[in-house]
Amino acid sequence: MKDILNHTRGDRWIWLIIILLSLLSVLAVYSATGTLAYKRGVGSESLMFKHLLFIIIGFVLIYFAHLLNYRYYGGISKILMIITIPLLLYTLLFGSTMNDASRWIAIPGTGLTFQTSDLAKLALITFLARTLTKKQENIKDVKKAFIPIMGSVCLVFILIGLANLSTALMLFGVSILILLIGRISFKQIAVVCVGGLSLLLALVFFGPRRETYKSRINAYMHPEMQHSDKTFQQDQAKIAVASGGVLGKGPGNSTQRNFLPHPYSDFIFAIIIEEYGMVGGIVVVALYLLLMFRIIKIVTQAPKAFGALLAAGLGFSLTIQALANMAVAVNLFPVTGVPLPLVSMGGTSILFTSVAFGIILSVSKDVEEYKADLKATNKEEKVIVGEIPAMG
Repeated sequence: MKDILNHTRGDRWIWLIIILLSLLSVLAVYSATGTLAYKRGVGSESLMFKHLLFIIIGFVLIYFAHLLNYRYYGGISKILMIITIPLLLYTLLFGSTMNDASRWIAIPGTGLTFQTSDLAKLALITFLARTLTKKQENIKDVKKAFIPIMGSVCLVFILIGLANLSTALMLFGVSILILLIGRISFKQIAVVCVGGLSLLLALVFFGPRRETYKSRINAYMHPEMQHSDKTFQQDQAKIAVASGGVLGKGPGNSTQRNFLPHPYSDFIFAIIIEEYGMVGGIVVVALYLLLMFRIIKIVTQAPKAFGALLAAGLGFSLTIQALANMAVAVNLFPVTGVPLPLVSMGGTSILFTSVAFGIILSVSKDVEEYKADLKATNKEEKVIVGEIPAMG
């Protein structure tokens, strides 16, 4: 253990945030899975231990991902994109379907499924970071830089958006942020936004899930005019948040976990507020805001453009997803299907999130090494200057 700690590098605050969110996840998932365990005919402990196993594997992934120089991820970004596009197509055509959405692929022989959009996020962000870095000299060239970038963003957006519009929109927003940091002109970014808006309108009005989108938006905008089953999730989440009060009911004392659909994933933040109160909710929000602050600090200090873009893309993706999940739980956004990073139960999503954290820590490790080299160089210069004999 001591040897592992000696080899652990990167932003200490981010490591602390990861540990705290993981501990909170174990407590919240254990409390929220009682009904699910009953339906499956197993004990809550078995689900909790399975979740804990994924968290432990996640920590292993974080550790090894942060040891690897982040520049290697740029080298495999094209391969990831080549793998991702066919997987997204396969998912749409042959993936596991839930709520009229085909988002999952079954992993043979494991009984597990994973959302290909999780892989697509890693692939697109690393690809954009690498492409923008390599094309800086021709960044305003439409043929060499803009078309490959816009094509990759819009293609991934449409393939994810057909089954999972909320994730596609968040990834599109993160892509725009990366383009801004990568010095793409505002005119070209405007073209990307127009293209994205056109695709969004096409999905909302003509896509296979158009009725679902219409129903959720109407339920959010006009809950009083909807049948109770249309607003059931929002209503139960409101009850959980309202009954939590300032200090909450205490760990394991949630009642809304028995009524809320997916209290261990999509609505886990509502369960956290019910059990730990407004204080617990503020602590969780503060952890993600602190994460965003530390990532912005890494981005501003990164010695290489690729590291800055990579950390920005992955960091904003995690924090935007977290804020979206929490906003849905407190009824600030219409219902979506995004989990709370590192907190919600979800096997493979935890693993992909862990890899993202590991890459961010790899970039922060590079920042620390760069600062150490600068400090050592300045010391050497001072020693040399001090040894020069006085003239005269």
